[in-house]
Amino acid sequence: MEVFRLSREMYADELSGAGAAIKGGRWNSIGFELIYTAGNRSLAMAEVAVHFSLATLPDDYMMVTIDIPDNLLVKEFYEIDLPRNWNAFPHPSSTQKLGDQFILKNKYCIAKIPSVVTKGDFNFLINPNHKEFKKIKINEIEKFPFDKRIFR
Repeated sequence: MEVFRLSREMYADELSGAGAAIKGGRWNSIGFELIYTAGNRSLAMAEVAVHFSLATLPDDYMMVTIDIPDNLLVKEFYEIDLPRNWNAFPHPSSTQKLGDQFILKNKYCIAKIPSVVTKGDFNFLINPNHKEFKKIKINEIEKFPFDKRIFR
């Protein structure tokens, strides 16, 4: 399976979850490493674009294509499995707790989770501390220019 991640150029060639651990996110608390990816390029773009305006958009984004072997087990989360307010903004601590438990249990390397930004699409969360993480590889890194019309 291929998944996609938009990353600043200086971080594009590493998959660590360190950035998420520093700031925390919807699916992880500060101190918990998690790699956020998307099921397609458009979703990866949308997930980043919601955080910027045209004036604040960095020009050094890279699209990272990541290969997840098909034989890795994936924990699938459906909306019914998620906290009532899972898609609220700002995100609730209940979603962070869910992600933290996914990481702590360490049963799966990958979690498939519904996107808040694009209904019907899925994000894939990668636990970099799982024993099978070493099987996940970056296939390609390419410059990704945002179309300025998105930010009108």
